[in-house]
Amino acid sequence: MTGLAPLLDPGAAAGADERLSPRSAARRLLGRPELGAVVGAVAVFVFFAVAADPFLHWSSFGTVLYASSTIGIMAVPVALLMIGGEFDLSAGVMVTSSALISSMFSYQMTADTWVGVGVSLLVTLAFGAFNGIMLVRTKLPSFIITLGTFLMLTGLNLGLTKLISGTVATKSIGDMEGFPAARDVFASHWTIGSVDLQVTIAWWLGLVAVATWVLLRTRAGNWIFAAGGNAEAARAVGVPVARTKVGLYMAVAFCAWISGQHLLFSFDVVQSGEGVGNEFLYIIAAVIGGCLMTGGYGSAIGSAVGAFIFGMTSKGIVYAQWNPDWFKFFLGAMLLLATLLNAWVRRRAEATA
Repeated sequence: MTGLAPLLDPGAAAGADERLSPRSAARRLLGRPELGAVVGAVAVFVFFAVAADPFLHWSSFGTVLYASSTIGIMAVPVALLMIGGEFDLSAGVMVTSSALISSMFSYQMTADTWVGVGVSLLVTLAFGAFNGIMLVRTKLPSFIITLGTFLMLTGLNLGLTKLISGTVATKSIGDMEGFPAARDVFASHWTIGSVDLQVTIAWWLGLVAVATWVLLRTRAGNWIFAAGGNAEAARAVGVPVARTKVGLYMAVAFCAWISGQHLLFSFDVVQSGEGVGNEFLYIIAAVIGGCLMTGGYGSAIGSAVGAFIFGMTSKGIVYAQWNPDWFKFFLGAMLLLATLLNAWVRRRAEATA
């Protein structure tokens, strides 16, 4: 009878709507994947604000945002991939591969650095397409596919760099044509008052905005949630699951290209062994931000909050003058606490639905 009351008494329905509107908003808030991450971010901020006085300085804010953006740029597509039900363990070394390709092609071909940037984009996207196509064709777990890609790229990065350059690092391309313009795009910075802001922050926020729009406002976003929630059921109702997953892997590759170009144009040379292990930081940021390991749930905004927590922790430990060896301990503790908090929030949301 409760469900029929609004139909039988419109006046009662109007009154009921007024009484239930605050509760409905609370339910929507509890249902947001990033709620737990926001609570965690506030707690981390307060903790380091008390423990480290320099943490509250405006100059520190730019440093924290920069550290967050370097992880956040990759955490965005990794979060989308996890919502789609997959993982990418090659994301960290793919960033280095992108930088190496751009640098070595430009140097060896004596070409404008923009040519190397363009070649790097095409090759890096091909890496992403390879991961996606292998996944949908072989039906093997993404863990196995991308672990194989991780090992191959790690070997290629080192082997080809030593073969071409004679060392484990690339040659300097800082004096080549196009380098200053490319540096403006991928590694510039500007100062507002006492805050130094890197261009990666703009890239990061732009990617979060685009990814959020895709997830919430487009058909592709529905496909991503459906593919991650139940791939077989999604395929049965016409969702192009294979195409969606290949596209997600290519999105990871695109962001790896952005991060790789920032790495190159920030330091001019690239060490071939960099990037190993960063893939776990991207996954951690996504999980802290509310993405489920099982897929079908999460948000791009949550990944940004997770990356911001990473930035606050990595720099907060420095400002507090603690031993940085403890950073991984704090990161692991935050991962566990955030996962537990996210699970509790989701259970509360389901209980009040």
